Amino acid sequence: MIELTAFTKIYAATPAVQDFSLTCADGTITGLLGENGAGKTTILKAVAAQHFATSGTVHVNGVNASENPAKVRAITGFVSEQAKLPAEYTVRELLTMTAQLHSVPESAHAVESVAEQCGIIDVLSKKISTLSKGYQERVSFANALVYNPPVLVLDEPASGLDPAQIVRMRALVKSLAKGRTILLSTHLMQEVDALCDTICILHKGRAVAHGTADEIARANGVASLEEAFFALVASSEPSNSENGGSK
Repeated sequence: MIELTAFTKIYAATPAVQDFSLTCADGTITGLLGENGAGKTTILKAVAAQHFATSGTVHVNGVNASENPAKVRAITGFVSEQAKLPAEYTVRELLTMTAQLHSVPESAHAVESVAEQCGIIDVLSKKISTLSKGYQERVSFANALVYNPPVLVLDEPASGLDPAQIVRMRALVKSLAKGRTILLSTHLMQEVDALCDTICILHKGRAVAHGTADEIARANGVASLEEAFFALVASSEPSNSENGGSK
């Protein structure tokens, strides 16, 4: 379970996210939907203990991310929008190193298992620098999964993928939801429609709607999530308030 309570993050005196609260239940996929600059990545990084709240709290499976970041990182798999993988490693070397860093028993078996799950068995011996964007995305997923974390945080998982790769990514994410809590970000409405049990729409660092796609549409008196989204956010100027690389 993921719980954010009155979470606020300020960069250089400018708020990136303000007074944000959200609960993500076990076994569900929750999507953060918003324009670039809405605060999505700021929230994801806080959940993954990549940075910490200015005020408010973030708990992951009952662990306070600010007080015990190492434990939160141990139970959270984080997949960034741009795969940041060591180019000189082979896929097997990377996954083995990650498994060993997390003290995974029978790490060789864990590597083979996650490689099969993510469809990268055929590239285990290849250097990461030689892989396509789609394969690097799958390696990034495998690297976050090899130690079997109960929580997954996915930043724009469809970014830069072609249509066939997006279909495979969606199937993989859905298959991972059983027994896990998944929080993902996107600016694509079709992604949250296809993947998410619940959706939180962000605008300029604040939550402006939360619920299923149908619930959000009904609450705004429109027929679709897309219409609700534009009614809530598209008429305003895009935010440039997020320094520090948040989205």
